[in-house]
Amino acid sequence: MNLGLISSAWLGTNVDTETGIRLTKEIGFDSIDIFADPLETSASERRSIRRACAESGLPVVSLPCCALGIADFNTPVRKFHASRARAYLDFCCELDARNLLLVLGEYIWQQEVIPPRDQWRWAVEEVRALGEYAAAMNLEIALELEPFELSIINSAAKMDDFLRDVGHPAVKANIDISHLVLAHDPPEALSALSKRIAHAHLSDCNGRTHGDLPPGRGCVDFPAYLAALRDTGFDGTVSIELEYSPEPDKIVEWVREAYDASASLMRDVGVRA
Repeated sequence: MNLGLISSAWLGTNVDTETGIRLTKEIGFDSIDIFADPLETSASERRSIRRACAESGLPVVSLPCCALGIADFNTPVRKFHASRARAYLDFCCELDARNLLLVLGEYIWQQEVIPPRDQWRWAVEEVRALGEYAAAMNLEIALELEPFELSIINSAAKMDDFLRDVGHPAVKANIDISHLVLAHDPPEALSALSKRIAHAHLSDCNGRTHGDLPPGRGCVDFPAYLAALRDTGFDGTVSIELEYSPEPDKIVEWVREAYDASASLMRDVGVRA
């Protein structure tokens, strides 16, 4: 497996986009995931991203996209979020990325008023159509498991059900290890997703709340989850997710700490490329 970084690690700091890309390579990462919305990223900004990645020899693997309205009960809202996701897929193609990391939304109104089965169906229909669009560009969609109570996909079992209902080979799972811990899914839960994982995220947490911490600052049993991920047949990229550093002025040290800890864990498990 390769080790990457989501560029959102640099947000809220004095490190700009191009510098962040170059620092990502200098620290030792194999790849980068670009956190940028195509609807607010200018042509010159896109060019600078491409140039910095090319000059650094840092391939882009994934673009994260939060499409929280893709299961909304209002058809125009769903269509807007689906259209925006297609713009992200176009951006993926432009950056020669491999997948779109897609975050779905939550059930509204505590699963009352609007039947949950309807929101599930709307999400399935929109994601299936996005899978067709992605496949035409030789891309994949990696759906993220969000561990919150009302998230549409909030466990490995729900991910399995959703992928089966979508039924498109270009639509697969993203596995965020700390999210599995927060969802109370043990490592063996990953076996149900064998051969259907497109991407993975790695960060630590305290076991109770979402954290995005460098490994070693929380309670996650990374060796067990990394071994289980390997046993599914996954051999792609594991991207570190770090956001909102408590000390923005020390962001380089924060990212380097996460890289060193993650690379060491992956080597110990025998999965570091």
